[in-house]
Amino acid sequence: MARRRRRSDIRDTAGEAAAFRQRALIGFGVVVVALGVLAGWYFKLQVVDHDIYAKRSEANRIKPRPVVPGRGLILDRKGRILAENEQAYRLDVTPEEAGDIRQLLSGLARIIALSPDDIARFDRERKGQRSFRAVTLKLRLSEDEMARFALDRWRFPGVEVVPYLNRHYPYGDLFAHVVGYVGRTDQGDVDRFGASHLLFPQTGRTGLERYYDELLRGKIGYEQVETNVEGRALRRLGLQPATAGTDLRLSVDADLQQAMVLAFGGLHGSAVAVDPATGDILGMVSLPSFDPNLFVNGISHTDYRRLMDDPARPLFNRNVLGGGPPGSTIKPLVALAGVDSGLRTPESRVFSTGEFFIPGQRRGYRDAARGAGWTDLRDSIARSINYYYYQLAYEMGIERFDQYMARYGFGQPTGIDLLGETAGIVPSPRFKATRSREPWYAGETVIAGIGQGYWIATALQLARGTAAIASGGDLHTLHLAAERRDGFDAPWRAVERPAPTRITDNPAHLRAVQEGMVNTIHGRGTGTRMAIGAEYRMAGKTGTAQRVSRRGSVSTDPRNLPYHLRHQALFVGYAPAENPTIAIAVTVEHGGYGGTTAGPIARKIFDAWLLGKMPEVEIDPVTGAPAAVAAAGPQAVLRPDVSFDAVVDSVRVMAPARLGPGNGGVPR
Repeated sequence: MARRRRRSDIRDTAGEAAAFRQRALIGFGVVVVALGVLAGWYFKLQVVDHDIYAKRSEANRIKPRPVVPGRGLILDRKGRILAENEQAYRLDVTPEEAGDIRQLLSGLARIIALSPDDIARFDRERKGQRSFRAVTLKLRLSEDEMARFALDRWRFPGVEVVPYLNRHYPYGDLFAHVVGYVGRTDQGDVDRFGASHLLFPQTGRTGLERYYDELLRGKIGYEQVETNVEGRALRRLGLQPATAGTDLRLSVDADLQQAMVLAFGGLHGSAVAVDPATGDILGMVSLPSFDPNLFVNGISHTDYRRLMDDPARPLFNRNVLGGGPPGSTIKPLVALAGVDSGLRTPESRVFSTGEFFIPGQRRGYRDAARGAGWTDLRDSIARSINYYYYQLAYEMGIERFDQYMARYGFGQPTGIDLLGETAGIVPSPRFKATRSREPWYAGETVIAGIGQGYWIATALQLARGTAAIASGGDLHTLHLAAERRDGFDAPWRAVERPAPTRITDNPAHLRAVQEGMVNTIHGRGTGTRMAIGAEYRMAGKTGTAQRVSRRGSVSTDPRNLPYHLRHQALFVGYAPAENPTIAIAVTVEHGGYGGTTAGPIARKIFDAWLLGKMPEVEIDPVTGAPAAVAAAGPQAVLRPDVSFDAVVDSVRVMAPARLGPGNGGVPR
């Protein structure tokens, strides 16, 4: 038994060695396989995927940084800057790095002036963006604010002072309705232009800034910046330069623009001055105006409310969005239509009894001229004889009348390089059908001949039509931008525009109309006051658009009406009469008569352009206000046309009243 126990205690060394060799072989195989896999993985990383990871590594080391181009300059015809870029600094916050936003804002408010508008705008934009994107907290930091922030910079992670170019308008409100303004780029702009547009800090909102926004803003560039592991920039390795925005040189003249504002003497209205030979806009004002610099970095609630609550509506562009009945200023073109249609000759005479009757009707259409007797084309323009145009429009018929007015550019945009231009309205049964179920009456055709009734014409259209008469019959597309420059060293080149169309092919007919317009001022017409002391000859036509109709046979003196119901005063004309270099249209809101209010304004504009004489504003010694404004009286209540649709609605309401007995246009 003891021998058997000793045999079992003896170890099987050979078996154990074999088992160990087997286990070692398996372990070695596992190690070899693992090393092989590791080697294969390293081979894949270092050889197969080398290019991929090299690019990723380079991307971690080199960061692309967008380079925003400078917005293009806007200059007047003499090279004076109307819109420029100024170096400025803003405060940007990256919410992901900033931590507690409320605590951050509280700390920043101790060293930087933050208005409620700044904080509200920041909160609104922060909630609409990813947390890793920087959001602007404050624009236009002062030097003191930047110095205070630099001392405490370490306390505000995720907050940076960023330089940028800020738009500035040196002439303030003088060109607000021409140049327009830019505003801060918002989500709506990104949705409209694409995600890359977010890199542009400002976007054109109105005027030329909006119309030519794509040209003015240029193209984004990029620079390659080497960074360390913390993301701090070390050096610039490469640059794809940004393409600067296109510069624009306008046809407008800053001196003439200033003269046009001064000529109004504080009255409200609009005026357009055109080069008859080209259709270039020499000056264009809408009064009152506003300071476009208020909008560049986001207008404050207080300033915006002040502008919106102003009853004179300074934000309303009267030339582009406004309009109203042209009154007697349309008569030269109606007279031209009469002779071109064959219904009249320049020498044809009509006997004005002072009241026109449609055959078979008892209602009459009175003439303020009170029976002018025999009158021809030239005399009808000069003395503004309504009877001549009542009869002519009636004989022409509304369809043919519409065709000629369309040829002269009415009822359609002028093509000016500003967005949102209204087309206006030429009286027609088709238009009336959109506003009323009543049929078209012959009386509505009659009053259309004197620029009343269903008429909406803008100052731009009136200036364009007048320029066509002055130029010998060429109807040009109106234009503000004359030349463009795609780079600082690039040459200026003309902005393309369509060829003009002809309003008449008979020079004799046009010459008769021109002579009638000259007689308006230098003969026995309604604008003879303008000729006093003039060193040159002018051609023109006064006009008055009624806001209230006459009652029976009683003539209404607009000076006895409440201010907001007074007639609109108009004037169209050109000078010098023999070789015109300027054609204008002037509209004065609540101005009364064209000959006494709009005409003198036009004369001052002519003097400024032809003689270099700036208007002098007379100050009322009692009120201290411009004399023209003081004459309106302290009880004046301003109620301007609020929109184009409102103008149309007012015409619809007032037109039937003008069809009654004794209702007719005011000739002056």
